[in-house]
Amino acid sequence: MASQLVEDHRSGAEVHTGHELCERKARDLLVELGLPDGLLPLPSLQEVGYNRVSGFVWLRQAQSGGVTHTFDTIGKQVWYAGEVTAFVEKGRMHGLAGVKSKELLIWVTISEIVVSPSGTKIVFRTPAGLGRAFPVTAFQLNPAPEAEKAADEAAADTN
Repeated sequence: MASQLVEDHRSGAEVHTGHELCERKARDLLVELGLPDGLLPLPSLQEVGYNRVSGFVWLRQAQSGGVTHTFDTIGKQVWYAGEVTAFVEKGRMHGLAGVKSKELLIWVTISEIVVSPSGTKIVFRTPAGLGRAFPVTAFQLNPAPEAEKAADEAAADTN
């Protein structure tokens, strides 16, 4: 079904192919949407598409079976399908398909990701509406510009 959604939204979408370009475009898109840049650590991206009119995004990987990633700072395993799709808007991904999180011994489908108004927490929700919040920093590859500037200033003060 996800592939059909991709085809339905492909017309008029920005489509990028090739691993390095896709990795960069996926990170740029997350930052543009106010989401942490490490939220979708997909190691073999081959296609990224974004239809700005409908807000639909898709990410395709070379491994059709998907990949598992562990976010070390929170100790969570997340599985990403070969194709991840979502509708996006500022600070939010909804209608998400292709993402599951391991809770105890079972894999739970994630259907929505929302950044809190304060920008410090990120909430992951299931189709049933249950959710868990984590610090946004657990999903950031690069520190926010303010944090980076503060770290540079702190380093300068110690010299």
